Amino acid sequence: MLIKRLTSVVVALILSGLSAMPGFAQEFRLLMIEQVGCYVCEAFNRDIAPIYEASPEGEVAPLIHADLRGPLPDGVTLHSRPFVTPTFILLDQNGTEIGRLLGFPGEDFFWPYINEMFATARAATSG
Repeated sequence: MLIKRLTSVVVALILSGLSAMPGFAQEFRLLMIEQVGCYVCEAFNRDIAPIYEASPEGEVAPLIHADLRGPLPDGVTLHSRPFVTPTFILLDQNGTEIGRLLGFPGEDFFWPYINEMFATARAATSG
């Protein structure tokens, strides 16, 4: 798993150069709904978020945060209000929800599920 993550970091560094080019925008954003006292949220933020932010997935959908009981970021439209923390919500460029993961299933399941959400969202918008 470490080699996969290191490879992801190298790809992310390459992509970070692309993101500075005019016309290159993030395809999605990943909204993490969390709350104070959520030990799973704390563990994710400590152990996974730094890896995610440096990964190709983090380049495709930068991670943003919101409190479960607080206001949503400006321009965000959800299908329903989250009730579980953490909840990961994939947003399109307009801030509209296009995918959701309730809870954190562990690192081994998180990465494939996030990539599946990307693929599903791309397929829905391409035809």
